[in-house]
Amino acid sequence: MIPEKLKHGDEIRVISPSKSLSIVAPDQQELAVHRLRDMGFTVSYSNYAAEAPALLSNPVEHRILDIHEAFRDPHVKAVLTTLGGYDSNQLLSHLDYDLIQAHPKIFCGYSDITALSNSIYQKTGLVTYSGPHFSTFGMKQGLTYTLEHFRTMFTTTAAIDIEPAAHWSDDAWYLDQEDCTFYPNQGPVVIHEGQASGTLIGGNLCTFNLLQGTAFMPELAGTVLFLEDDELSNPETFDRDLQSLIHQPGFDQVQGLVIGRFQKASNVDLPTLTAVIESKPELASLPVIADADFGHTSPIFTFPIGGHVEIKAEREQAHIRLHL
Repeated sequence: MIPEKLKHGDEIRVISPSKSLSIVAPDQQELAVHRLRDMGFTVSYSNYAAEAPALLSNPVEHRILDIHEAFRDPHVKAVLTTLGGYDSNQLLSHLDYDLIQAHPKIFCGYSDITALSNSIYQKTGLVTYSGPHFSTFGMKQGLTYTLEHFRTMFTTTAAIDIEPAAHWSDDAWYLDQEDCTFYPNQGPVVIHEGQASGTLIGGNLCTFNLLQGTAFMPELAGTVLFLEDDELSNPETFDRDLQSLIHQPGFDQVQGLVIGRFQKASNVDLPTLTAVIESKPELASLPVIADADFGHTSPIFTFPIGGHVEIKAEREQAHIRLHL
């Protein structure tokens, strides 16, 4: 089930199912609203989006109320998360999936939101999206690629051939908007050659793995996995997290693997990542692409969880086509 595309004037509702909007600087919030309005959309906030929590996130019941209200409200055409965090998986058993299925609409976010995006897809069949948070739109520099892919994903129906961004950055831009370093982007790298197509699932690996053994875990058979991790990962934790996913039922029928760019602090460089991939015989027959433009570096493209993807990993070039 694919949600309707956005039209000029459509309302985007900002919710905080993980960390609160209250930690996002006011000037960054203003710039985010400006960017979305420039694309022709209106912006509204859920009742508890900016609640100032004593703990990591707002109370579960408040976050659930905001999600349900966003899907129930006929004026809202897309639901955009504030930012990530650590505990959106607290919400999974409290969601009214029948309500969400009855009112399908765009749901977008990444990082900790991976738990919600994949669970909603698994329980309802609704295609969700891994893409920028509301807070992402408050970035002053280097956002053009992210904006273009967000707009294309949510306003058109043609397949998208993913081209690499010209440059990328790994700065904590939300702390310092002026001192940003951009590196030339060499594009995605082929670790294993081959071709594959299938249903796209995944997102942030350590969050995706929280779904293992639950009713919220999507079927792995027939899928192409898109996986990334942040600066808290390192070669050892990425290795064992990936191995844990490999042990899941249906992994033997996974069709391919695309890995997002790692942050520098993770120390997962290309030779190290290649060694991790090559150490796993279960991946020997799969096409594997690395350093794709998604994850916790900037910029990122938006991709559909539950959508269809085709990948072609050739010696000199990697191709990714998303079907909307």
